[in-house]
Order: sequence, then C-alpha cells, then structure tokens
Amino acid sequence: MRLKIERRKNDPTKLSIFLMSVLSVLISLAILGLIILSLGKNPINAYVQLTSWPFGTVAGLTQTLISMMPLLFTSLGVLIAFKMKLWNIGAEGQFYMGAFAATWGALFLFKGISSPWLMLPLLAAFAAGFGGAWGAAAGWMKAKLGVNEILSTLMLNYIAIYWVNYLVYGPWKGKGSYNFPITATFPKAAILPQYTSDGLNLGIFLAIATSFFVFYLLKRTKFGFHMDIVGDNPIAAKYSGINVKKMTIAVLAISGAISGLGGMMQMSGVLFRLQPNFSPGYGYTAIIVAWLARLNPFVAIAVAFLFGGLLVGTQQIQLFLQIPFSLVSVFEGLVLFSLISGEALLRYKISFKGVRT
Repeated sequence: MRLKIERRKNDPTKLSIFLMSVLSVLISLAILGLIILSLGKNPINAYVQLTSWPFGTVAGLTQTLISMMPLLFTSLGVLIAFKMKLWNIGAEGQFYMGAFAATWGALFLFKGISSPWLMLPLLAAFAAGFGGAWGAAAGWMKAKLGVNEILSTLMLNYIAIYWVNYLVYGPWKGKGSYNFPITATFPKAAILPQYTSDGLNLGIFLAIATSFFVFYLLKRTKFGFHMDIVGDNPIAAKYSGINVKKMTIAVLAISGAISGLGGMMQMSGVLFRLQPNFSPGYGYTAIIVAWLARLNPFVAIAVAFLFGGLLVGTQQIQLFLQIPFSLVSVFEGLVLFSLISGEALLRYKISFKGVRT
C-alpha cells in the first residue's frame, strides 16, 4: 500500500474555502450530536436550546453580545499575528494581563481619579501596554533567541493566569469579599457606560471599532504591506530592507495589546472586579474564530457573535438538559480539526491505490 500526498496545482477559490468552512462546522455539529446522543439526550432538543435562547430572545441576545465582546478582541489580536504567520497562542494570557493591569489601575494606581473621561482611557492604555508587553516578550524571544512563538506564548499564558490567581487569593483579596478570592469592586469612574441592566456596555462598540482599525492597519498602511511580505517570504523581506526581527516583535506586541484591551473591557464593562478563572477560555476560542473568519476582521465580527451565542446557549443546555459545559471545548476542538483537515484537502490531493480524492 502506498499513500501519496501532492500539492494541487491551483490554489483554492474563495467560494471553495467558504463552502469548506461551512462544511467543517456542519460536520462538527453532526459529531457533537452523536456525542450528545451517547449521553442519553436528544440532540434535536439540545440544538433547539443551544440556539433559541441566545438568538431568539432579547435577554439571550444581550448575553450573546456580552460574550461576543471578549471573543472579538482576542480574535482580532491573534488574527494580526496569524496574518504574518506568527502563531500567537497566547491571547488568553494577554487577556489576563490586560485585566490585571486594569484592576491595578482602577483599585490602586489611579484610584484618586473621579472622572471616567480620564480614568477609562488610562485603564485602556495601561491594559493595552501590559498585553502588548506580554506579546512583545514572546516576539523578542523569537527574534533574538529563536524560541518558537507557539511554545513561548502558550507558556506565558500559564504565568499570567497563575499570577492573577496569586493576587486574588492573596494581597488583592477584597476586605468585603467574605473570604472569596475576588478583589474589591471597581469605582464608578472605572466602569464603562452601561446600556442595559444586564450588562450590555460600550465595550461591544469599541470591539467593532477595533475591527475597522485592524482592517485599516492590514490593508491601508505600509506596516500591513510589510506584514504581508514578511509572512509570505521572510528571506525576501530581509533582502528588500525590512527588519524582520523588529517586525516580529512589533506584530506580536500589537497582537497582545488588542487582547489586553479586551481584558480591560471585560473588567470595566462586565465583571467590575478581578477573580480567578474569569475567562472560560476566550483566548483559545479566539483561535477558532480567527480561522473560521479566514483572518478577515469584518467576518470575525459575525463569527465572534455566533460563538458568543454558542457559549450562552451551552449554559442553557447545561442547566435544562444536564449536559456538561465542557462540550463547548469539544465542539471547538472538532471545528478546529475539521478546518485543518478541510484546508489540507483543498490544497493537497491524496493518491491511494491509484484512486485520487
């Protein structure tokens, strides 16, 4: 038996890529249905619960938009890095560092500031700076030491998460928290404008505005043009006069800054205090969102909305059907595996026993 894999002569069309993405999601849903069936539950009822509440009710739609906000920020962050073929797996840690920085500023460094017009921009800049520094650290290790960015960004996630846990279980534990590992509540000046009683806030509009910024950066600036060149051929980019090492650090810094900004929005817009495990894995889900969006910042808005609804809907099926919330991670893994497999089939042809597919 002989298996032969050859690259196809023509690149896949945009239509074939779109259809493969849709097919990947459908296959993932079908497999998820089989898993739900194996748990003794009706997959049709599960799918109805999964979609009816987050997309069919005002309250559910509000919660979907709230969940969409951190997903969009972190997916835009990783999208920028992926565009230059830098595999930033560290959006989760950068998100945590942004939340840490926002909490530090709101409760300690800038606590004397009573004007939200001054406080909120300071917190945003502080969070973006810390998230950016977390990304730049991985960029520096790759540029100067040759450390693979997948490893460095992944390991930096754990440092950020455990650092936040140390603070909320230790020196930052609020005095009125009844011994729970949470900080004191943010002052009013550090809270984003709220539009509904259940948490819809300014952050969702800032996330969408960030999509426009990312599109402009990638498509309308010299920096974005250089990113394309470095991503396609770093050796050619170097000989054309582009400083590839500086670009690596800068791109990962911008990537981390956007994810860090998302952490600040989550603190100031939704939670109002730092606590352990405040993220259900937004930074990891962001990788799926970015890939499904095909690295398009505008398509990422729609995909983040759909995955935000998935998170909200899964809470419903967990409550009413007693289906584990961990199925979200299972579904995300299935989507990622299907996307990668579909991408391979679009770009390569497989020959086996003389039969080609």
